[in-house]
Formats: sequence, structure tokens, C-alpha cells
Amino acid sequence: MDHLDNILVLLIGLLFAVAAVAGLARRFAVSYPIVLVIFGLLCSLLPHVPRIPLPPSVVFLVILPPLLYISAWQTSWREFRYNLVSISSLAVLLVFFTAFGVAFAAQWWLPGFDWRLGFLLGAVVSPTDAVAATSIARRVGMPQRIVDILEGESLLNDATGLLALQFGTEMVVSGTTPTISRGLLEFAWLTAGGVLVGVVIALVVTWLERWVDDGPVEIALSLIVPYAAYLAGDAVKGSGVIAVVACGLVVSRQSSTFFSARVRLQAVAVWEALEFLLNGFVFVLLGLQLPYVLSGIQGRSKLSLLAYGAIFSAILVALRLLWMFPAARAAWWTRTCLLKQNYEKPRANQIFVVGWTGMRGVVALAAADALPLTTADGTPFPQRSFILFLTFSLILVTVVLQGLSLPWLVRALGLAQPDTGVCEEGKARHLMLQAAIDFLRERRNSTTEEEETHLYDDLLHQFEHKAAEIDQCGPDGSLPKEEAASVTMGRLMLDTIRREREELNLLRSDGRIGDNVHRVLERELDLSESRLM
Repeated sequence: MDHLDNILVLLIGLLFAVAAVAGLARRFAVSYPIVLVIFGLLCSLLPHVPRIPLPPSVVFLVILPPLLYISAWQTSWREFRYNLVSISSLAVLLVFFTAFGVAFAAQWWLPGFDWRLGFLLGAVVSPTDAVAATSIARRVGMPQRIVDILEGESLLNDATGLLALQFGTEMVVSGTTPTISRGLLEFAWLTAGGVLVGVVIALVVTWLERWVDDGPVEIALSLIVPYAAYLAGDAVKGSGVIAVVACGLVVSRQSSTFFSARVRLQAVAVWEALEFLLNGFVFVLLGLQLPYVLSGIQGRSKLSLLAYGAIFSAILVALRLLWMFPAARAAWWTRTCLLKQNYEKPRANQIFVVGWTGMRGVVALAAADALPLTTADGTPFPQRSFILFLTFSLILVTVVLQGLSLPWLVRALGLAQPDTGVCEEGKARHLMLQAAIDFLRERRNSTTEEEETHLYDDLLHQFEHKAAEIDQCGPDGSLPKEEAASVTMGRLMLDTIRREREELNLLRSDGRIGDNVHRVLERELDLSESRLM
């Protein structure tokens, strides 16, 4: 019991640290993954801090499925499909380019590495992390199409990286080299099998959801779905990663037809909290892995280890940048000439910043830690501890150094820009309100009751007033404007709601209403205020 109590105290302490440190990071406008990694790293240097392992099984089976699912849920299917060529260039081809590039460099530079071990090392570090990159990208106002490509890459490259890792491990353990035809067949089945499983589970889930309208039940089901998709994808020898992504994309598209408004609000709140806690927990644990990573290194000085880590990180950054420029041009030609897409030719500054935003995360470290301990003949797996160290060094360099430099780089390259999505949102709001106005006019014209006519006139006045206030690029696509009357109206409505809230709290304090009534009315005020914030 004492051991269990210690684990629980440690877990609660870590979660509290995640909330506190992330809150401070947001207070000072710094991306919270960077601060959490630094915090974990500093804690690992303190005396008497217990070692907290990060087993690969926990990463792949517990943490990865829900994070993939919520990322797929938040991904725009329209943008994902539109950018699929560019995403595939990064999520598939760049993974193997990285693996072969590290294989070539390692055999000449890293002692004890041949090309097989170098390929394995490249496969370990090829997947990028979405959270660190996109959280920074959104904060500094990076163009949305770059963010869409980065998110799509991180959704798919875990599957490609794990396939390359499987080939690399097999080459080192058994000494054999897989054929190209076998590799293509396995990749085809990983993709097709994963998509098939994910779509089937998504269809089953959407069918079940139509029969249920209960918040706790539907939220519990949504928490089970990513694990079911991941395990089912692995069970058929497909990609569990792709199964989760496919399932998340399909269910997200269908959710507007089976979630009630009440359940949707509850589910979004639960998933936002879960996503934050899982991501924060992972980044703190990443920093805490330093003693564990260094414990297996023997016969190398700390100075030489720092040099190896820095040079290896520089090689990985250079490989990604080397790939980006010709690959971006090739993707543009494919999309415009073969697919006939209206796609603007990417500029050099855009290509460079996508190349710079190749941050690694917990999947890479888990992949390194998942390497076998011995080869087929029983000898220790070569350079296993050193691979773990190089992977950890790359994560620190890319998350911390690249992450901290990205806001400055985006501004220096002239990429920071306001959110152009307000234009699309403004047009959508106009069309929705116009549809409501047309509906009310039609119903008013068909009624003969004078009382109902007054009701329709009142509602029409409200909706026409809302439509007149919207000026987010407008229907003609002009630039957004902020009119003084709309701003004044919004502030007045906020002040009015807050005065209602004061009166509501006073009614409860005086005992004139109970807590149940207070919660119902407070929720209505919260929803009204959230629409104005």
C-alpha cells in the first residue's frame, strides 16, 4: 500500500505541476510544451527526485490513441483531402528519406554504426510531434495552410515511421534486408487495413450514437473508440495509427448529425481537458527521462555526448530542409498539373519554415525505448543506449531550441498574418442568418393569427439585427472592419449579462433559490457570455 500511495502522490504532483507550469507559460505567451519539457529536465537534475519511466507500451497503447483521435477530430477533412499530396510527401517519403539519410551519415560519423543501424536510428527519429509545432504555429499567426500541412503530416507519419522501424529492427536483429516489393506490400496493407478498420468502427459508432442521447454514455463511448480502433487495426496487422485517424475523421464529420447540442458541449469540454492533461503529462515526463537515458551510456565523456547530440540534431534538421525545397516544388507541380488544383506556388520562406518545424516528441523516444535488448543470436542489441540518448537529444533540441526560435523566425520571414478564416466564417454566418430570416418570413406569410404575426415580426427583427452587425469580410470578400456601434453593443450585452449574474448569485445567497436552479440559470448565462467573448 505504501508503494501505491507513493505512486498516487507522485502522479497527483505531476498533474498539479502540469497545470501550474502550463498556466504560467500561457500567462507569458510561451508555448506550454516547451516550458513543460524544460521544467521536467530541471526537475530531473534535482537530487532525490525519483526516476519515472515512460514505458513504450504506455505511450503506444494508452497515450497515443486518444491524442491521435482528438487531432483527427479537429482536422478539417476538406483541407486534409486538398493537401493530401503535400502531406504524403512529408508523412511517407520524407520518413524514408530521413532513414536513408541517417544511414548514410551514421556509417561515416558515428562509431559502431553501420548502414543498417543508421537506418534504424533514422526510422526511430523520423516521426514529428504535432502538439509542439502547431501550438506555436497558431500562437504566432502562421498561415493556416502551413498549419494544415503540419497537422496532416503528424497524423500519418507515425504509421510510416513505425513501419520503417520494423524494417530497421529486423535488419539489425536477424541480419536480413527486406525486399522493396515486400516493403511496398506491407505499407499498402498497413494503409488499406488501417483505413478499412477505422471506417468500419466509425460506421458502427455512428449507428450506435443515433440510438443514444445521454451525455455520460456518449462521452464514455467516445473515450473507448480510439482504443478500439487502435487495437483492431493492430489485430488485422494493419496500422493502428491510421485506423484511429480514419475513425476520427469519419466520426467527426458525422457528429453534427447524432450529437445533441447539450452532449456536444459536454464532450468538447471533457476532450479538451483530457487532451491538455495527456499532452502536458507527456512533455513533463520527456524532460524527466534524462537520468534514465544517461544511465545506459558508458565509456563516453559528457562533452563528447553533448557534441554527438548537437551534431546529430543538426544533421536531422539539415535533412528535413534538404528534402523540403525539391519536394515542395514537386508537390506543387503534381497538384496543379496532374490534379488541376488551384494551388499557389509555395514561396521559399514558407518552405523553409515548414522544414524548420520538424519537432520530435514522445513517439520517437518510445520507439527508441521499444528496441529489443538482444539480437537473434543472444548478443546485446548494438548501441541501444546510444540510440536512446541521440533520440532524447534531438527531442530537446527541436522542441526547445526550434520551438523558442519559431515565433521570431515567422515574424522575420514575414509569415505572421491575421486569421483569414474570419472571412469564411463571416460569409457562413450571413448565409445561416439569411436562411433563418427566409424561414421566418415564409412562416409569417402563411399564418393568419395576429398574435403569431407579432411573434414572427419580433424574431425577424432580432435576426435582421444580427445579420446587420456581422462584418467579417462580408459577402463580397472585402477586408474585415470593426464598427464602433457593434463593439459598443457587444460590451453593453456583456455588462448586462454580468449584472444578471450578480443578481443570480445574490438570489442564491439570500436563500430564495436553490443550487439546482442556480446551476441551470448560470449555464444559460455562461453560454450567452461565451458567444460574446
